[in-house]
Amino acid sequence: MKWVKFRLKTITDAEDIIISALYDIGLEGAQIEDKIPLTALEKEQMFVDILPDGPEDDGVAYLNFFVEKNEDGTLLVQDQSMSMEALRSQILEELDGLRLFCDIGEGSITVDETEDIDWINNWKEFFHQFYIDDILVIPSWEEMKEEDSGRLVLHIDPGTAFGTGMHETTQLCIRQLRKYINSDTELLDVGTGSGILAILSLMFGAKHAVGTDLDPCAVDAVAENCRTNGIREDQFQMMIGNIITDQAVQDQVGYEKYDIVVANILADVLVALTPVIIGQLKPGGIYITSGIINDKEQTVTDAVKAAGLTVLDVTYQGEWVSVTARKEA
Repeated sequence: MKWVKFRLKTITDAEDIIISALYDIGLEGAQIEDKIPLTALEKEQMFVDILPDGPEDDGVAYLNFFVEKNEDGTLLVQDQSMSMEALRSQILEELDGLRLFCDIGEGSITVDETEDIDWINNWKEFFHQFYIDDILVIPSWEEMKEEDSGRLVLHIDPGTAFGTGMHETTQLCIRQLRKYINSDTELLDVGTGSGILAILSLMFGAKHAVGTDLDPCAVDAVAENCRTNGIREDQFQMMIGNIITDQAVQDQVGYEKYDIVVANILADVLVALTPVIIGQLKPGGIYITSGIINDKEQTVTDAVKAAGLTVLDVTYQGEWVSVTARKEA
């Protein structure tokens, strides 16, 4: 089995949003190359206390995506065959769409053929069950431990859905959602991706959830995760489109309808989203944001205040920030 590597040159601030966007067109398992220093936790996980000084972070990042190559030279993407040039064009189209909202740097692409790689088993080797406070997140190939039988369980396979809950920004949102959700909560998850935040919100007792995303492929990811976690079809509604710029999407989502809006997106996108999303919030509704690197905290809090919202909480995990605000009645 042969693989083709698509290598993208970008900037570190855009890593997460590009990985998310390209997952939606079938590119999974991004390999990230940058010069961001390791955190204390990462050093601990590598069983080292001190590493040699590395090169200074220059803000440049490379994202590598690997796609299976068929015997006829086409590429296998989401169980469909397509030419290398067609996939490259699709990637460039996604990158051009992202440029409307945030800086992605150079955004250039190189393509190379690689040796055989067993990606599925690599996922299984490196992704194991873990905990978010009292929540157990577990992949399908692992068994629950007897002592976890009473826990809330989220079933996620990283090979089938982007986002597993491991990222600090997701965990920050989860904790804020638990603070504000009740049995009457109508929730809107902007940029829902694999639907983890909305699915957990329903598990926490929310009445109903709506998720929006830019790409139709998110529908299948959400449907799979809903089935795996016992969420009924009538509990979670998906809507596709750009809620920031598309009036039809805003109309479909509805106005002053949601008790909570959650958006785990990068800071630059939150700045554009916030003045729009206040129209979807009920008076007194809660707006939970994350995806904010620490040096962008003030940028987001300023945008939230400029939209007329009252900041309730600013919480932190690692280098990431969550800002929670309320629309006054």
